[in-house]
Amino acid sequence: MGQGRESRWEKDAMTVEIVFALVTAAVLAAAVFGVLLVPALVVGVSEPAGKALLVVGTVLAVVAAVWRVVRVLLRFDARRRQGR
Repeated sequence: MGQGRESRWEKDAMTVEIVFALVTAAVLAAAVFGVLLVPALVVGVSEPAGKALLVVGTVLAVVAAVWRVVRVLLRFDARRRQGR
C-alpha cells in the first residue's frame, strides 16, 4: 500500500474521511459555542460579559473543531498504515 500510486478506493476513502472530519468538527464547534452562549442568552448578561463570552466561545469552538479534524485524520492514517 505504501508503494506506488494509491488506488481509487483509497482516494475515495480518504475523501470520505476528510468530509466526515469536517462535518463532525462543525457540529462539535456549534455545540461548544451553543453550550457557552445559550445560558448567557437565557440569563441575560451585560454587554462586556456578552462580548467576552462570544470571544471565548469562538476560540473554544475553533480549538474543538481543529482538535476533531486532527484526531479523525490521524486515526484514519494510523488505520491505513496498519492495512485496515
